[in-house]
Amino acid sequence: QVQLVESGGGLVQTGGSLRLSCAASGRTFRGYVMGWFRQAPGKGRERVATITWSGGTTYYADFVKGRFTISRDNAKNMVYLQMNGLKPEDTAVYYCAARRESNSDYDYWGQGTQVTVSS
Repeated sequence: QVQLVESGGGLVQTGGSLRLSCAASGRTFRGYVMGWFRQAPGKGRERVATITWSGGTTYYADFVKGRFTISRDNAKNMVYLQMNGLKPEDTAVYYCAARRESNSDYDYWGQGTQVTVSS
């Protein structure tokens, strides 16, 4: 059974930092793109950042560029999202997801972790 389990969310003040973690299990994720998405109340889901298996290619949404960093440890089946300079508009549920590099749709999703940034 494939599982993606996020952790590391919480309440932080504006300008603060959090590090989200995603533990993947149940299969090998070799050749999978891992991504972080978020969804704020009343809004649609947004793609935040993605990283390829090798880590050689990353993507960041414009609204997090320069503030967030995605990374992965394939030996541990972990994906991370370091979030610095947090803003109230970053408040959302953050989800980890995985897809085969040959696919456009994500195959697996975590249950999400809440990030709340107070002003």
